[in-house]
Amino acid sequence: MSYYFSTIVNDSFSNAIQKVTDALKTEGFGILTEIDMKATLKKKLDVDIAPYTILGACNPPFAYQALQAEDKIGTMLPCNVIIQEKAPGKVEVSAVDPAASMQAIQNVELEKIAGTVRKKLQKVIQHLAK
Repeated sequence: MSYYFSTIVNDSFSNAIQKVTDALKTEGFGILTEIDMKATLKKKLDVDIAPYTILGACNPPFAYQALQAEDKIGTMLPCNVIIQEKAPGKVEVSAVDPAASMQAIQNVELEKIAGTVRKKLQKVIQHLAK
């Protein structure tokens, strides 16, 4: 089982971030964090990488349900979605597969929640692939 879903968006990096944010919102996710890895690695290590941003996406009702089912699940939240420029006008968007990442936790209720969130994140990626 792969640990992520991915697609290529034919657009600029900044437009791709907006499209991802909008697609996540459609599925009930908000963005809790936005990490600019290009800027962070330049500042901390003085290295250059292609544009790469990590969005920490959260669907509050499902996050709440997950916390009720497993109080340490916060170690695996939020759901990360990465946007990375592969070439000018070619941006790869990848989202974590929560069902894959939750396999280590033996909790039937959590598996159900992760499966539902998985479907929502798959819809986001499928929407972007159009």
